[in-house]
Amino acid sequence: MDRARRGSRIVAGSAAIGMLLAAPVQAKKKDAAGPVIAMSDSFRAAAASVRAALEAGDLVTAVSRLSTLQPTSDFENYAAAGLRFEAATRRGDIQAQRVALTDMFKTASVPPADAPRLRYMAGLYSFQVGNYDDAVAQLNYARTLGYTGIDATMLMADIQMRRNKPREARPFVDQLLAQYRAAGRPIPAAWYDRAIALGYQSGDWAAVGALYRERLAAYPSTGNWRSAIANYLTAPGMNPQVQLDLYRLQAAVGAMASERDFQAYASLAERSGHNAEAKAIIEAGRAAGKLVATQTVTAGLMKTVTPKAAKEIGALPALARKATAAGDGSAAAKVADEYFSLSQFPKAVEFYRLALAKGGVDAGRVNSRLGVALARSGDLANARTSLAQANGEWANVAGFWAVWVDQQARQSASSTPPPVLARTQAVAGS
Repeated sequence: MDRARRGSRIVAGSAAIGMLLAAPVQAKKKDAAGPVIAMSDSFRAAAASVRAALEAGDLVTAVSRLSTLQPTSDFENYAAAGLRFEAATRRGDIQAQRVALTDMFKTASVPPADAPRLRYMAGLYSFQVGNYDDAVAQLNYARTLGYTGIDATMLMADIQMRRNKPREARPFVDQLLAQYRAAGRPIPAAWYDRAIALGYQSGDWAAVGALYRERLAAYPSTGNWRSAIANYLTAPGMNPQVQLDLYRLQAAVGAMASERDFQAYASLAERSGHNAEAKAIIEAGRAAGKLVATQTVTAGLMKTVTPKAAKEIGALPALARKATAAGDGSAAAKVADEYFSLSQFPKAVEFYRLALAKGGVDAGRVNSRLGVALARSGDLANARTSLAQANGEWANVAGFWAVWVDQQARQSASSTPPPVLARTQAVAGS
């Protein structure tokens, strides 16, 4: 972990002090980088004995010898504090590490190049002992010295969240994710979750959707898909048709996991006038063992939609002819929606394109569903183009489907034989 590595680097810095202890006594020129090294022979010998015990792993002896150090110069005070820090680090004594760092800061011998990192470490140790005020002060000091590491941003976010200050935490969490992205490093799932939780608390559903999509691209498990869709569906005021397409996506990724999932999807499809789709999802739920025939809501729904589904399918050819002759695209969009609900995706593509050509339709909705229909027909490249053109309230659901399209494309690419192998197979089969 970054924080542990930072600590080990400071121990390495303390070891460098040990190298100075073994060097001849000489003062640096005033214009040389770093502290002026000024140690008496007696201090050098006493400090060297501490270093020897530390290197031997004899902490008891090292701590005992530390108490005999009697620094008299600024650099000797710095070196003694560095040795106390190393001993405290080896013991895992955070409080003692923090005290040793404070003693180092009291000197003028802290190398300027090390000061930003040391201030960050002071903030970390204050955080670990629960002194959040000092932790923030040290981290801000480190920032003024130029320390802008991911670990410092993470720590500031942690502090504000532990203080139950989500408004103050959110800018740090956003900055943290941006730093991960800029560094090309994978964002830990836990930080996506924290950012999403802060988005919920602030009611920023656009950010919640974007974060869920990014999280799904990085962690595309079935369970993560279900959690993302189920949670996003709780957004207030969501268009029922957008909700329906999210349930369709949940089914497409195989994330229908409970009676509630199937029941909610089927009920929404029925209310949208897609009786055959409602019937199909109830049958799928029963086949998956998530619904039983005696379940009250879906049993009643099945009784209602079954005769309507047959009429719906029978009326579709005539509706398609009328839509083709209509002056605008609204009838074509409705016919496309019907074909879509029946999983007849190539026909849905045909009529969504007709609807866009004729005009007079919600282009965001039509482009979103055209993109899905293209993807379900196997045309992933054009699916991306159409989904990217979805706007308004449809942009978010189209974005979720775009993540699924990208995952389908990767799966297809990984299952396609390399060109040489493909040609070999073709020759072998000829």
